[in-house]
Amino acid sequence: MATHSVTEDCEQLRKAFAGWGTNEGLIISILAHRSSAQIKLIRETYAKTYGEDLLKDLDKELSSDFERVVVLWALDPAERDAFLANEATKRWTSSNQVLVEITCTRTSQQLLLAKQAYHARFKRSLEEDVASHATGDFSKLLIPLVSIYRYEGDEVNMTLAKSEAKILHEKISEKAYNHEDVIRILSTRSKAQINATLNRYKNEFGNDINKDLKTDPKDEFLAILRATVKCLTRPEKYFEKVLRLAINKRGTDEGALTRVVTTRAEIDMKIIKEEYHKRNSVTLDHAIGKDTTGDYEKMLLALIGHGDA
Repeated sequence: MATHSVTEDCEQLRKAFAGWGTNEGLIISILAHRSSAQIKLIRETYAKTYGEDLLKDLDKELSSDFERVVVLWALDPAERDAFLANEATKRWTSSNQVLVEITCTRTSQQLLLAKQAYHARFKRSLEEDVASHATGDFSKLLIPLVSIYRYEGDEVNMTLAKSEAKILHEKISEKAYNHEDVIRILSTRSKAQINATLNRYKNEFGNDINKDLKTDPKDEFLAILRATVKCLTRPEKYFEKVLRLAINKRGTDEGALTRVVTTRAEIDMKIIKEEYHKRNSVTLDHAIGKDTTGDYEKMLLALIGHGDA
């Protein structure tokens, strides 16, 4: 990507806010085409030059879904995760998968940075907020998920994979879904180890674990467990499904659409787009174009093409 002058970007953004009305097109042309590291510099320079907070100016000048997508994108990834996690604890419902998404699809270091950003912004820990909002089985699963610093290496212990696949199968057969061993395995093992264990599970017991966790489609704890498994093992499939549900419902779930696009644009959006195309026979660009309008649509489309340049 061409090097952009940070000073020039700041001047252009300032110009976009000046006078009557806001120049949304100019905002999109700058922010949608900058990386999070570049935006961080823009925010610092903007504050130094104008004595104003760029996020506050964006907040003031923009509105509705367009404002949300721009402001979320302008946040540092760790700040964005902290903000989304806080929203998830404040609007806690047992079908809320955002916390699973953040804890299971980020690296250990990214999760740690998000928790530090949470401290800085909310003057509390994410763990204490999850503990005070989630209850019962949800709390049993979510507290260890937000507290863990998972090992990131590729090493796999096959003996352990075999014994833990057996434990998972026993507990799931007994419908003891909230058993401490199930939660311990999913919340503490490395992603490589969990993949090995779940492959072993499938080979030995014939079913994908998520199929065995689907016995009661209405059970929200089972849905959270399935989301945990999917986020740890096949995040692109998880995000494809979130997008499919967000776009295909009667009316769009803009919250989910904005969240996935802003959090994955720099990570694995290319793979998510391939997965979406394969699963739905239409491109994600086409689906978003059909379902959204105006500046919101333009910003989303620019962001999902972000990594293609």
